[in-house]
Amino acid sequence: MNEFLGMPAPRPRGGAPDPRPVSEEVAGDLDARVASLRSGREPYVLATVVRAQRPTSAKAGDRALVLPDGTIEGFVGGVCATDTVRAQGLRLLRTGDSTLLRITPEAEAPHEEEGLVAVGQPCLSGGTLEIFLEAVLPPVLVHVHGDGPIARAFVAVGRALGYRVEPGPITEGTSVVLVASHGVGEEPVLRDALARGVPYVGLIASRRRGAAVLEGLEGGERVRVPAGLDIGARTPGEVAVSVYAEIIAERRSGVSASGGRVRQEM
Repeated sequence: MNEFLGMPAPRPRGGAPDPRPVSEEVAGDLDARVASLRSGREPYVLATVVRAQRPTSAKAGDRALVLPDGTIEGFVGGVCATDTVRAQGLRLLRTGDSTLLRITPEAEAPHEEEGLVAVGQPCLSGGTLEIFLEAVLPPVLVHVHGDGPIARAFVAVGRALGYRVEPGPITEGTSVVLVASHGVGEEPVLRDALARGVPYVGLIASRRRGAAVLEGLEGGERVRVPAGLDIGARTPGEVAVSVYAEIIAERRSGVSASGGRVRQEM
């Protein structure tokens, strides 16, 4: 396997037959499947054939989903194309990028440039496919504790960024917990967030008060206090921007080292 592009090994002629194209009924269910994945906050890659040059078994407009376990639902070509789409789809789920995949006998060696990955035809059978692979990740789920000006700014700015800011208790899949209640009910929320392993937990407090709140709290060293980047923030809106800027910086460094764009469902 080519580790740079994550490509499968070439298939010899006379290998396993290509899978039969899915029926129109199954293809019509793809939109329902996408809706189900969105409601379940499941990541996936949407693969869409945008150009097909014969001989290929796929045609422009064919679509498939690549799931995190490598399952492919839908149809974007035969076995050779499917193996390549699977390998690239799993790579995109790790990096958060989207790209145009070109599978063509004209590519003597795999190569990558901005917005494009080109690979040789694995089955050496000819034909060119261009497939747009779009990584779709669930929106960042944010829990805000508090009802003051800064907490309200967290809600407004988070929603403007396309994040899902939900009231009530911390739920499964929460990525961010922001505590801005000025001393009201802080410890139970922080304890719950830490126990759940929430990636980013921020507390709005001075260093002195924050240290007092976190004293004796198991895992308290993971809490950001004072939360946010030091940009000289003064107003509630500025504080919210500084905190989300820190969250974005950490997510970009931890999720997408290539700096690619990630589509997030609203």
